[in-house]
Amino acid sequence: MKPALALILGSLIGLTIGLGLYTFVYARGYAYLTNNPQACTNCHVMQEYYDAWLKSAHRSAATCNDCHTPHNFAGKYATKMENGFFHSLAFTSGRFPDNIIIRPRDYRVAEGTCRSCHSAITLAIAGPHNSSTIECIRCHFDVGHSAADFVIGSAPKSSSFPRSSVSSRNSSEDGKYGPQ
Repeated sequence: MKPALALILGSLIGLTIGLGLYTFVYARGYAYLTNNPQACTNCHVMQEYYDAWLKSAHRSAATCNDCHTPHNFAGKYATKMENGFFHSLAFTSGRFPDNIIIRPRDYRVAEGTCRSCHSAITLAIAGPHNSSTIECIRCHFDVGHSAADFVIGSAPKSSSFPRSSVSSRNSSEDGKYGPQ
């Protein structure tokens, strides 16, 4: 093997091992492979959500993963990997809003979880209505971590979303919530 190729290959292997050790040891990345809700508090902005969850009724029935990841192995770990990458990027670069804004895909996952766990109730409510226009999170956005300054990324203009439940610094006239 040529010395230059060996140097490049050795550098890439060393970089990979170094990043892996940093991620999984120093930054406690291994915690994200568990169902322990405290793993979410590795990022300081999540502490408020965790503290609120500890006081909520869902604490005895659901962990973060139960509501925020799909209920199948591949979907759960794909979501954790995607969110973990983008959270790490945001927190490492310092480019994240003060109030976390749920992304559309994660909103759909959480909405699906509400409907799955509370199917008897949601089927009874959606029965006489068009179920695609009814969203649990639209009214119950603070369930699970109610004390947190929770923000929905955007709400439909016709929404009866309880604006008084969202701090005034996070709302704007166009129906969007959170930092724009």
